[in-house]
Amino acid sequence: MKIAFFDAKPYDMKFFNEVNQSFGYTIKYFEYKLSEETAIMAEGYEVVCAFVNDNLNKEVIDILYDEGIKFIAMRCAGYNNVDFKATYGKIHVVRVPAYSPYAVAEHAFALIMTLNRKIHRAFNRTRDNNFSINTLLGFDLHGKTIGVIGTGKIGQIFINICKGFGMNIIVFDKFPNEKLDVEYTTIETIYKRSDIISLHCPLMKETYHMINKESIDMMKEGVMIINTSRGGLVDTDCLIEGLKTKKVGSAGLDVYEEESEYFFEDFSDEVLDDDVLARILSFTNVIVTAHQAFFTKEALYNIAETTLCNIKEYDENKKVQNEICYNCLNKSNCQRNVTGKCF
Repeated sequence: MKIAFFDAKPYDMKFFNEVNQSFGYTIKYFEYKLSEETAIMAEGYEVVCAFVNDNLNKEVIDILYDEGIKFIAMRCAGYNNVDFKATYGKIHVVRVPAYSPYAVAEHAFALIMTLNRKIHRAFNRTRDNNFSINTLLGFDLHGKTIGVIGTGKIGQIFINICKGFGMNIIVFDKFPNEKLDVEYTTIETIYKRSDIISLHCPLMKETYHMINKESIDMMKEGVMIINTSRGGLVDTDCLIEGLKTKKVGSAGLDVYEEESEYFFEDFSDEVLDDDVLARILSFTNVIVTAHQAFFTKEALYNIAETTLCNIKEYDENKKVQNEICYNCLNKSNCQRNVTGKCF
C-alpha cells in the first residue's frame, strides 16, 4: 500500500516511521495541508492520511476519487472536516476513535489549574525579577461546581480527575451513561450552576456555537470556560464580549473555530491577520494552546498504530472496525455489520 500523508510534522514522521517498521507500507510525507490545490499530489497513491485541519470538502473528495483514492485514513478522532455525503459509495473513511483520552483530559485540567492560580502570569513575573503576588489570587477548587458537557471516554477520565479534587460535578450528555456515578442534568442547569464549564463533546449541527450569547447570559458571574474539543463549539465573538463584561472570568482554549490557518504552524515573525484570534490572545485571563491536548508520546504512538491497523484491515479485506460513513452519521442502514465495510 502506498500512502500519501498530508500535513506532516517531524513528530508525525518519527512515530509513523517507527510503527511502520511492523507494517512495511510506503509513506510519502507532504508538509502542506490537503486542499483543492494539493489533492492532486495523491496521484499514484492508494491511501490518503489526513488530519484535523485538512480540507476534505466535496471538491477535494472528487479530486481524490478521480486520482484513484479509495481509502482515507484520518489520524484523529474528529471528522467534522470531512464531507461524508461526497465520500459515500466512493471512498472509505476511517478514524482513530481513541488514542489517549488521558492526554486530553489531563490537558483540560492543566488549563483549569493554570488559569485559576495564574501560573502563566507568575512565570512571566519572576522571569523579570518581579516577585509580587498581587492580583494572582485564585480559589480552592475543592467544593466548586464543575459542569462537564460530554461523558465519552475523555469526559469520563476528566470527571475522575475532578473527583480527586473534591469538586461538585454535574454533567450533560444527550446519551447518558447510566454506569457513571455522576449527576446528569440539563444543559441549562450546567450553564446556570457551574463555576467552571468544560467541553468534551463532538462538533455537530446540534453543538455548533453551544457557547453563545444566550448561554453565556445564563452563566454565573466570573465563570471559567474550558474547550479542548472543537473550536466550533464556542462562538468566539460572544466569548470575547463575555470576557469584556467580566461575565466570563477566564477561558482556556486548546481549539479555535478558525484555527486551520494558524495552528501547528509558526507565525512568530508575522502579524496575525485574524483580528478575532489576536483579540482573544490579548486577554491575560485567557490561555490559548495550539491544539496540543492530544500531544503525548503515548497518544502519538497509538495514533500511528491505530491508523496503520485501519489501513491493514482494509488492505486485507477484513472488517474495518473504525470506518464511518454518511449512513453511520445519519443512523441509517449501514452495511458494515453485514459486509465488514460501510458500502
